Amino acid sequence: MGEVPGADAPFGLLAELTHRCPLRCGYCSNPVELAGRADELDTAGWRSVFDQARAMGVWQLHLSGGEPLARRDFAELVGHAAGLGCYVNLVTSGLGLTADRLAGVDHVQLSVQDAEAAGADLIAGVRAHGHKLKAAEVVRDAGLPLTVNVVLHRLNLDNVGAIIALAERMGADRLELANTQYYGWALRNRAALLPTREQVARAGEVVAAARARSAMEIVYVVADYHEAHPKPCMHGWGARQLTVAPNGDVLPCPAAGVIEGLGVENVKDRALSDIWHSSAAFTAFRGFDWMQEPCRSCVRREVDFGGCRCQAFQLTGDASATDPVCSLSPHRGLVDLVLAGGTAPVEHRAVVR
Repeated sequence: MGEVPGADAPFGLLAELTHRCPLRCGYCSNPVELAGRADELDTAGWRSVFDQARAMGVWQLHLSGGEPLARRDFAELVGHAAGLGCYVNLVTSGLGLTADRLAGVDHVQLSVQDAEAAGADLIAGVRAHGHKLKAAEVVRDAGLPLTVNVVLHRLNLDNVGAIIALAERMGADRLELANTQYYGWALRNRAALLPTREQVARAGEVVAAARARSAMEIVYVVADYHEAHPKPCMHGWGARQLTVAPNGDVLPCPAAGVIEGLGVENVKDRALSDIWHSSAAFTAFRGFDWMQEPCRSCVRREVDFGGCRCQAFQLTGDASATDPVCSLSPHRGLVDLVLAGGTAPVEHRAVVR
């Protein structure tokens, strides 16, 4: 198996504390079959995960969901993580956020759906926009760095300039504009979410101009269906970060559970370090030896790592295939079909090598 720099030392853990969430966003990347509350790791289980992760070298702990604030033991879990010396990042909708719940948190990522309340609340499925503006004030008053997260799609992409202005008014230090990734609920709703090429081009120009003038850091994740090359997959599969789902499943990336036959293991059954180092799920696509052509001999293989394994599986049924987004992929026609308004067929062959 080819070596990946950093594979022996994960530095980030995404802890999906729960799939429960007050929002109903149609672009959610969580699995369609959400883990129920009864299946969630209990307090002791999550404390053990944090202990094991810190012992492995993890120092960035991202608390996410669903909505992590839905956990009654949220304060206890944050306190435990902070006590281990972890840098604790809270990824939240902002609903239920109060000053006292920020104790032990080092950074907040707050989701926003659109620039104005009417559009934002429509996308969220609930009246949430006003609560988010108040949550930003709570974070600012606490003196914590704030990142505003916005998922972009057909319904809000034309408003990207106003969204940037809103983030500036909210006092954000960083704005993450991420075009929708089509996993989970987002894949199911792709036809309604996929922007036009013209929308993507206009948004790119607006973002470029804002980056040139704004003191706020602006991160822009491109709409990869419209690109010639895929984005790098987690900077290499199983190389830097790992995810623990609400039920304790340990994944190389948040969406990896969609790959049938991957061999996902659970932290309740095996030590986190063993899963990271030697489980089938984590070693399946480390390095480059697993690659098919054209990835195997491509000069970009150390740039994009063959693209997204989950996207390859969902579009072709073969997780080891070149990401169909790539213009060099023999399956690029599947993406072009989607962009033309068609539906790409999926043959789930559960190929894992």
